[in-house]
Amino acid sequence: MQQLSLWQLWKREFDGYNPAIFRQDLLAGLTVAAVALPLALAFGVASGATAAAGLVTAILAGILIGGLSGAPYQISGPTGAMSAILILIASRYGLEATWVTGVMAGALILAIGLLRLGRFIAFIPAPVISGFTSGIAVIIFVGQIDNFLGVHTEGAESAALKLIHYFRGGFTPNLAAVLIGLIVIVTMFFWPRRLNRILPGSLAGIILASLAGALAGWNVETIGEIPRTILLADRLFWDNIPWDNLNNLIAPALSIAALGAVESLLCGAVASKATGVRLHANQELIAQGVGNLVIPFFGGVPATAAIARTSVGIRSGGQTRMVSIIHSLALLASALLLAPVIGQVPLAALAGVLMVTAIRMNEWPAIRFMFGRRFKTGMITFVVTLLATVTLDLTQAILIGGVLSAAVFINQVANMRVETMQVDVDRLRSRGLAIQHNCPHVRVAYLSGPLFFASTNTFNEEFASQEGVHVLILSMRGVPMIDLSGIEALLTLHEQIHKQHKILMLAGVNADVMKMIERSGLDALIGRENFFWSADQAIVAAEERYTCPYCDEVSVMPALINGQPVGEISS
Repeated sequence: MQQLSLWQLWKREFDGYNPAIFRQDLLAGLTVAAVALPLALAFGVASGATAAAGLVTAILAGILIGGLSGAPYQISGPTGAMSAILILIASRYGLEATWVTGVMAGALILAIGLLRLGRFIAFIPAPVISGFTSGIAVIIFVGQIDNFLGVHTEGAESAALKLIHYFRGGFTPNLAAVLIGLIVIVTMFFWPRRLNRILPGSLAGIILASLAGALAGWNVETIGEIPRTILLADRLFWDNIPWDNLNNLIAPALSIAALGAVESLLCGAVASKATGVRLHANQELIAQGVGNLVIPFFGGVPATAAIARTSVGIRSGGQTRMVSIIHSLALLASALLLAPVIGQVPLAALAGVLMVTAIRMNEWPAIRFMFGRRFKTGMITFVVTLLATVTLDLTQAILIGGVLSAAVFINQVANMRVETMQVDVDRLRSRGLAIQHNCPHVRVAYLSGPLFFASTNTFNEEFASQEGVHVLILSMRGVPMIDLSGIEALLTLHEQIHKQHKILMLAGVNADVMKMIERSGLDALIGRENFFWSADQAIVAAEERYTCPYCDEVSVMPALINGQPVGEISS
């Protein structure tokens, strides 16, 4: 697939740009800003930083990442998934570590994009992503219970331990904070959808809750001062980098990089289906890398593409990346003009926003489908990944989910079944092929699926004995790839058959598999005359070379590697 440069993307995107399109982008950008404002403030706090840090992140990400993005619709900023990792890093190593891991992750993402390795990021199964997302949702929800209740409780290494602390008691909830949080939650759940374009439910809930708290004179903790600048006093400097602690930050940086890349590309996949415009994955990763390299030096936290904001921009009629830039400028204007008002927003109101966001961020349709249809491997992978995310370090959760999914995948593709079938001789004759009689001493084995290290054991078992067979034909049209273990299995089978003065034939070998066979020299050992384009040609050759006067049938033994039996010979 053609890779376009950033200049080519811009040129294609803004070709024919006119005032009418700009008006669409302007309205969409303002709508996205209304959605992004409460989320930016909330995710800033949820990341272990400040509301101002979240706001700065959204502003810079919208301009930097949006301008360099691999698609016109991507809108980046702080997200719930990212905040779940960052809060643990901040609590364990300090805010400086959050900035440093952001820079390290940005450099890694940038390298992945420059090396054009973006397609490998997609090699994560859906159950792992769903389980990880649900686990992060639990972390976000649990992490906001303190703000929702208006209390400060003991910290914990995981969301599961934190939840256990609440059941032990030892704290007194602030009823005013609880009421403010409930106002936001109820507003967001019952806010009419038709009003979302005018005023998002999250922003409406914050306004109503803040007004109620101010009018009632409730004593609750608020966001506090919002600096009227995008260059925060608390930001990454070269002299506050914890050089002695960098080794401990490598694993968290890898988690941030993996999550940022996956979330950005998933967002692009969803948006491309809605718009029909393809995301250029490597350019998107370059944009994410550059943005996350820069943002910590302004005091922001790591950012990634956000599905919620991107979807709002698309539904609002946005056409180009100007939507992202306009949304950032609107957020900047809010920070400069409304800083005193924003500073009076109760933390309990932000907690309400995040709790609803956590509930909604679960991939409910995918979960219902998986459990409703009882896909056992998917269900197990989902549950294990979710529990690992909630109870362990997120880096370990990603590793466990990846290893589990790899094991499930290998088990599925390595599955082999054997069934006996008959060759349709009349059909072969109708093609003009000279089939005089059929012989059970000629067998055809249909292989379907990759012949690699995980499937060779079954392959060897199935072909361990060739008693009564004089010609074995392996139809390999359904074998997309073969590794060195597969080559060795074929070599072993050839040697076994050759010692018994029998014949091994291969049919339908695709180009990639044939390259491996040629590199190994196996083609010369088997004999080029024993390679055929199709199984029926091999059967004709087998009949010519070996004729049995006692038999009138040819039997077929299809060895299926993760596939259904092939009922007929294909030409």
